[in-house]
Amino acid sequence: MSSALYRTHELAYRTQYAEIKERARATGLLLPGTPGRLKLKSVNGGSYWYRLFYPVPGKQEEKFVCTEADLEAYETMRLAIEDQDWMTKQISLLRKIGFQTADKVMARVLVELHNQHMLDAGLVLVGTLAYMAWLNELGGMSTSAHTQDIDLASHILRLAAPASFLETVKATGLPFFPVPGLSPASPTCSVKLPGAQGLRVDVLTPGEELGQIVKLPALAWAAQTVPFYDYLLKDPEPACMLAGGHCVPVHIPQAARFVWHKLYASTQRRGTPEKATKDRIQALTIAALLASEDAHLLLDALNELPPRMREHIARIKGTLMQTASAHPELIDLLDAI
Repeated sequence: MSSALYRTHELAYRTQYAEIKERARATGLLLPGTPGRLKLKSVNGGSYWYRLFYPVPGKQEEKFVCTEADLEAYETMRLAIEDQDWMTKQISLLRKIGFQTADKVMARVLVELHNQHMLDAGLVLVGTLAYMAWLNELGGMSTSAHTQDIDLASHILRLAAPASFLETVKATGLPFFPVPGLSPASPTCSVKLPGAQGLRVDVLTPGEELGQIVKLPALAWAAQTVPFYDYLLKDPEPACMLAGGHCVPVHIPQAARFVWHKLYASTQRRGTPEKATKDRIQALTIAALLASEDAHLLLDALNELPPRMREHIARIKGTLMQTASAHPELIDLLDAI
């Protein structure tokens, strides 16, 4: 029998995570970077409050807050810094006990996307970050996930006015550059930081064939098509992503749909068996967490699977059942494929 795919966090820590989420959703705009501190400076004979902070590791910045006389603006920023300092300490504790947390560079990108209202207007967090978010949401502990990508899926954008995706990621202060398309005339759907391990941000969207590029006028950008993303992205759910010292409100695919689409995606990997294995482990871990209490969600999502997806998943049924052998409830579900 294989080993268990997950352990569960103690109730006290799950409750603490729930409180962090509740406070993050009530915060509104998030302070980028570290909480920082307030500093009074004299400029041209006047006195002004500035916030000193690190927007990304190793880079200090100071941002104007208000004049010395503007007590209301000063107090608002003081409280915001105090709240963010509390949040940073709580997330640090959760990270140490096994909650999934993305790094500070990813946090800077997610905070900017949140503050520009893109994450509540139709951009859905998918891929490994969605897996990490679901582990936290379901109270599960598993092998720490690592990724150098932020995958964002665009389905139905509800922006009040067009917004530039490129300008938003550049507003982070990080040296993002557009990844060249397959041809000079081909629009790009990704940005990346310099270096082989530099963070990459991809925009994806539903499409019949993998890898077609379609324009997204609402973002002045483009996206790469992925088959059956319309299935994955149906009615995404609100959640939060722990990243750096932040808890960022996001939307992620329904857990059960995430499971079945991940399993299908694992069958489509060509020449990268390690990535296919990663997809299967992530999917089965979330599936095992669901099967223990909410098995009906997996069955409902399975019944809505397009036939071609189901056929591909059925081909690896034996491997899946062997990997999940420590979870009898999940074995029963997989037998229904």
